[in-house]
Amino acid sequence: MGAIQVHYVEDGPPDAPALVFANSLGTALAMWDPQVSALRNRFRIVRYDHRGHGGSPVPPGPYTIEDIGADLMGLLDRLDVRRADLCGLSLGGMAAMWLAAEAPQRVGRLALLSTSAALGPPSYWAERAAAVSAGGVVAVSESVLARWFTPLFARQEPSTIDEVRGMLEKTPALGYAACCAAIEHLNLVDRLPDIRAETLVIAGANDPATPPHHAERIAGSIVGARLVVLDEAAHVLNIERAAAVNALLADFFGPGTGAVL
Repeated sequence: MGAIQVHYVEDGPPDAPALVFANSLGTALAMWDPQVSALRNRFRIVRYDHRGHGGSPVPPGPYTIEDIGADLMGLLDRLDVRRADLCGLSLGGMAAMWLAAEAPQRVGRLALLSTSAALGPPSYWAERAAAVSAGGVVAVSESVLARWFTPLFARQEPSTIDEVRGMLEKTPALGYAACCAAIEHLNLVDRLPDIRAETLVIAGANDPATPPHHAERIAGSIVGARLVVLDEAAHVLNIERAAAVNALLADFFGPGTGAVL
C-alpha cells in the first residue's frame, strides 16, 4: 500500500522552524491543542491525522508502520519541508521513529512521548481490533480512557475526559482496527540504533499502556537520547501534564537548526 495524502493543519508563522506533531491511536490532531496554544508563536506547527483517523482518508486495512510512516514522509514532501522536527505520541511516536530510522536526513530533532518500539503482546492488539470491528470504537472507549489518564485527573477534569472521549469515539472503526494491526506487528527495536536525530523521550510514571521501561529501552538505544519520566502522568501526558510537556518541548526544540524548509 502506498502513501496517502493525510489531512493536516498549520499554525504559527510560515517562515518559522517546522515542528510536526503526530497523534496517538484513536485521536485526531486536536489532541495537540495544548501545545499549539503554547508554542505557535515560535514554530510553524503542522498537525495531521493518521490514515483512518480524523479528516484523513480511510483506506482498506490492515495497515503497517511502514504505511503510516510513509504517509508522514509524504506530508513533508507536500509541504516542501526537507527536514522537520518531529513530536509523536504513542502511534505517532512509532511513525516518527520509523521515519527517523528509514530516512534520517528528513528528521532534525525528535521528541517521543508515551511510545514503544515493540508493544505486545500481539494477541492484545488483534483482540482489540476485533472488538472495534464488531462494535465500533465505543466498545473499547471506557477501557482506553482508563489507561490514558490517571484517576485523579479524570475526577478533576471531567469535561476534558468528555472531549477526549468524543474524539476517540468518532474515530472510524475500520481505521482504528487497521492501525491496531500496525501496532500488533510493530518491531522497531533493531532500528533504534539507526536513529541519529537528537532525541527527547518522555514517559508517564503512571502509564499502563506504555510503562516507563518502554521509554528506557528507546532512550538506551538511541545515542545521546535524553529520558524524562513525569510523575502523576498516564498515557496522554501532553494533555494531563500539558504545562510540563510544553516546557520540555519549548526547551528541546528551542535553539538550533533542526528543521529546514
